[in-house]
Amino acid sequence: MSEFRVASRYAKSLIDLAREQNALDAIYADMLQVIEVIKSNSQLQAVLKNPIIKLDKKESILSSIFGKSAHPVLLTFFNLLIEKGRAGVLYATAKEFIVEFNQEKGIVEASVLSAAPLSSEQKEQIILLVKEEYGGEVILSNEIDPELIGGFILTVGDRQIDASIAGKLNRLEQHFLK
Repeated sequence: MSEFRVASRYAKSLIDLAREQNALDAIYADMLQVIEVIKSNSQLQAVLKNPIIKLDKKESILSSIFGKSAHPVLLTFFNLLIEKGRAGVLYATAKEFIVEFNQEKGIVEASVLSAAPLSSEQKEQIILLVKEEYGGEVILSNEIDPELIGGFILTVGDRQIDASIAGKLNRLEQHFLK
């Protein structure tokens, strides 16, 4: 079974458990922290994916990192993943948990890749456009790529709008090549 499918199933189970325990928002906040920690620490990723490292060692590592701040339900969930030999999908499960949580709460994540940082007015305009199309609360992130020359690329879910100058030049070049 693919890592995505496994992570998705574990994430949905954790959502259900968190809802039952009235800890959905707390576990959401913890999962954001888990994503940041694992993303910034390649050694931790390697340890979690390494089948040679003993399960109790993995449990103690996660406990020492998250034990004081994470919700007890989440710590139990970590131990379950480790016992099932699925510690390697912890990062993917955390990311999928965020996706599931956002769907449940009606939150839309959008990202804008632009040649220069967006002004607050531009961010507000983009948020309003995304709200009109998708509804709900919008979380907007902005990344900078000077190679775009100008304009932006907006990504919401699996949809992408390329309004960059580099994109327009590429389309124009393809048109002339035909």
